[in-house]
Amino acid sequence: MDLTRHAHRKDEHLSLAEKFYQPVAASQFDQLRFVHQSLPEMAKTDVDLQTQLGPLTLPVPLMIEAMTGGSPRTGQVNAQLGRIAAATGMPVASGSQSIALQDASTADTFTPLRENNPDGLVFANIGAGHTVAQAQAAVDMLAANALEIHVNTAQEIVMPEGDRAFHWLDSIGETAAALDVPVIVKEVGFGMAHETLDQLAGVGVRLVDLGGRGGTNFVQIENFRRPAKELSYLDGWGQSTVESLLEARQVPQLQTIATGGIRQPLDAAKALALGARVVGSAGQILHSLIKTDEETTTQLLLGWQDGLRDILTLLGCHNLAALRQQQLLLSPELMSYCQQRHLTN
Repeated sequence: MDLTRHAHRKDEHLSLAEKFYQPVAASQFDQLRFVHQSLPEMAKTDVDLQTQLGPLTLPVPLMIEAMTGGSPRTGQVNAQLGRIAAATGMPVASGSQSIALQDASTADTFTPLRENNPDGLVFANIGAGHTVAQAQAAVDMLAANALEIHVNTAQEIVMPEGDRAFHWLDSIGETAAALDVPVIVKEVGFGMAHETLDQLAGVGVRLVDLGGRGGTNFVQIENFRRPAKELSYLDGWGQSTVESLLEARQVPQLQTIATGGIRQPLDAAKALALGARVVGSAGQILHSLIKTDEETTTQLLLGWQDGLRDILTLLGCHNLAALRQQQLLLSPELMSYCQQRHLTN
């Protein structure tokens, strides 16, 4: 692999993610409604946002999702993300460390996540198909508390220099069994179906990041990088985050992270009510960091935490377990999706 080109691609992804960023006016999260409770009989100070993700205890159910690393510019972004994670108490995930496994000189563009967040939760990240030894090296690089293995077939198919063969399941299972830290299998924006989740559960995976359609669109990004830009017909490929959460309810032995198109605390609360243990965002955080500054982005995420407390108070929920017991009303479109997919609950 041409490592210089690989590093350049990291910068391209960063700039194109911002180029194509658009505030989402309408989302499938708008097709879910809570039932308002007029007598919650509690105070906002009673709310406990602590959540459990496998063996990890998180003070809040929000995380800074995988974004970047591999070039000097992206290393600077990772330093900022590490400081924001430390200030907010939120876990932060690295962008793919594959380049650093091939070129050790780029490792210092990833390590600022840990250097600036020494006591927080940091998740390492590699692509599917790497060996157990490479997975362990990625974890060691960041003294990581967990490892994300991203699966990204749609991105690879559209990427001009992407892979065209995908035999990943066995190696995912081997890595999940071998590492001492939790392994999270992560989609990158195309969602997951319950058939995929059954496959992952079958090889011993217990944590998944559903990565639904609605956030950063890697088909759009990679198609822009193609000379002819001829694959735009795949722009809408995959399941939304809401659809993926409904799919995941069919495989209850898995714990889920919900990412993809989370716009504000109400979306996060709905995702948590559908069963997610943690809700993550990447594009909106990156946009805030580029357009404003580190302090403003920190305050944005602290505001999300406060907004979650507001919503749980409105619903009379002292904690996230109580939130998961709340009824959500589904739109006819979502009801039709559930019926066609034979989804229960």
